[in-house]
Amino acid sequence: MSLKVFIESILPAIEAELQRQVARLDEPRTRPFYEMLTYHMGWTGEGAGAEAQGKRIRPRLVLLTTASCSANWQFALPAAACVELIHNFSLVHDDIQDKSDLRRGRPTIWKKWGEAHAINVGDALFILAHLSLSELKDRFAADVALKAEAVIDRACLDLTRGQYLDMSYESQPGLTVKDYWPMVAGKTAALLSACTHIGAILGGADESTQEAYRDFGHYLGLAFQVHDDYLGIWGDSALTGKSTDSDLVTGKKSLPVLYGLGQDGPFARRRAEGPVSAEEVPILAEQLMREGAKVFTQETADRMTDLALQSLRQANPQGEAGEALFEFANRLSNRQS
Repeated sequence: MSLKVFIESILPAIEAELQRQVARLDEPRTRPFYEMLTYHMGWTGEGAGAEAQGKRIRPRLVLLTTASCSANWQFALPAAACVELIHNFSLVHDDIQDKSDLRRGRPTIWKKWGEAHAINVGDALFILAHLSLSELKDRFAADVALKAEAVIDRACLDLTRGQYLDMSYESQPGLTVKDYWPMVAGKTAALLSACTHIGAILGGADESTQEAYRDFGHYLGLAFQVHDDYLGIWGDSALTGKSTDSDLVTGKKSLPVLYGLGQDGPFARRRAEGPVSAEEVPILAEQLMREGAKVFTQETADRMTDLALQSLRQANPQGEAGEALFEFANRLSNRQS
């Protein structure tokens, strides 16, 4: 089974499960609130559709991992919905914190309805995620459901740690590439690692296999974020749906930025002078490339991908789902958006 065929079989099930969970808020008195969530999830409003919904990477990983353990992926759908709702909760709040106007090519929730409503939308997505996860107890043994819940809770706590570092780093001087890894381990890798860990738990894998799947998700998350940093400066905004100005203008300490600062060259000297304007971004992006940041970032993404694939081989995923998981990992590391 190719990745395309497998994904075509599970994506409709993922969307149906997500819609079922979000429909808890579909009541007459709160329907406008419910429609804010359906807008953010990409189901309604101008520009609704597959691009607005995002790639559903995290629920795919849960289900692919479960299936690659020779288990029925349909039983893991509540967990798949949970991780996607948590991811979207974090996006809504992240957009507020970063003052991002666009998400997936459309106005963000806070930009469209204001910060107060956006905070509430994010909170609702977080709660819906845990209500979804609670349904595992109806499909799995109590100890399995409890273990999956503990994995999610730890990942959520790590998300907040990573987000704190991401925001505090913006005004913190003297940071190096070494400081980057604790930030992205929480901000991005924690939830991806939880996806593959939970998939293995629900798939009935033994402890050592669960650890290998967890490590696979961890390194895949690191590779994903490094590549995202690359696209954040040198990507095509028409494909990413986000401006390539933001990381350099807002002072984000992405990997290429930290590498450039460490070179103590023209890029570092300009950053030391104060805020960067949008007009300066193309010049600074070019300067970063000349100083080696572009090559360094790509090579780092490749190295993290290699570590992810080593862990996946150790997990020894089975069958067509296992083949699809290898293909999925390679595609994530070479995406353009």
